[in-house]
Amino acid sequence: MDLADWAERFELLGDPTRLGLLAHMHHVGPGVATVSDLAEAAGITRNAASQALRILRDKGWVRSARDADDGRVVRYSLADDTVHRILHLMGARHH
Repeated sequence: MDLADWAERFELLGDPTRLGLLAHMHHVGPGVATVSDLAEAAGITRNAASQALRILRDKGWVRSARDADDGRVVRYSLADDTVHRILHLMGARHH
């Protein structure tokens, strides 16, 4: 068991904004949520959502992909299976 890794996970999950973004991505499913969708769901600005998403992406928890129909739109998904399982343990459900 890597205690430092788990401590970092709990630190990231301890932020209500990041947790809200992760929960919304989990709920809507992979490749659906945009920054605007996530910001609205979390009740924050697009800038705040972008900053939180950058941290989650840098840690490998979230991945982003350009929309196939509109290359200007970026959609976000959970990328870390452990985070997915933790969200389920917390009671999060899929759409």
